[in-house]
Amino acid sequence: MELVVTRFDHPDARKLNDAVQAEYAERYGDVGDVTPLAPAMFDPPRGLYLLVYDPLGRPVGTGGWRGRDTGDAEGYRDGDAEIKRMYVVAEARGLGLARRVLARLEDDARRAGRLRMVLETGTEQPEAMNLYASSGYRMLPREEHFGVYRDSPKSRCFSKSLLPDA
Repeated sequence: MELVVTRFDHPDARKLNDAVQAEYAERYGDVGDVTPLAPAMFDPPRGLYLLVYDPLGRPVGTGGWRGRDTGDAEGYRDGDAEIKRMYVVAEARGLGLARRVLARLEDDARRAGRLRMVLETGTEQPEAMNLYASSGYRMLPREEHFGVYRDSPKSRCFSKSLLPDA
């Protein structure tokens, strides 16, 4: 499997974004994630977007981070790096791809000077919550939630320090 840096508006990224949106709609019974995202939000040095390709050249996974700060409102802190669009197609799950993408995103955000990795997932994604918990993320109490879904009862927010001694 190959991890490739790309833009959020790359045709393969759009294809996988459509797939994850359909999965969100199926799991949550709504229209998918309405978080406003623009391709430039993932451009280095304030972000990174990755695609995972299988040996046949098919896109099978994706993930990105974007810099967030207190001025962005919605409960972020200065120095936050927010994970967005972590996704692996069903037929490629269980191969450790999400864990590889997550580690690469953390390393890149750390090199960019970000202090904390944050993400929001939901109660209908138990495999995502397990991945993050097993990767050293802690679930935040409701009063520390951030993002568009911070007030949703199904929202779960996680964080992990990117500082070397944490």
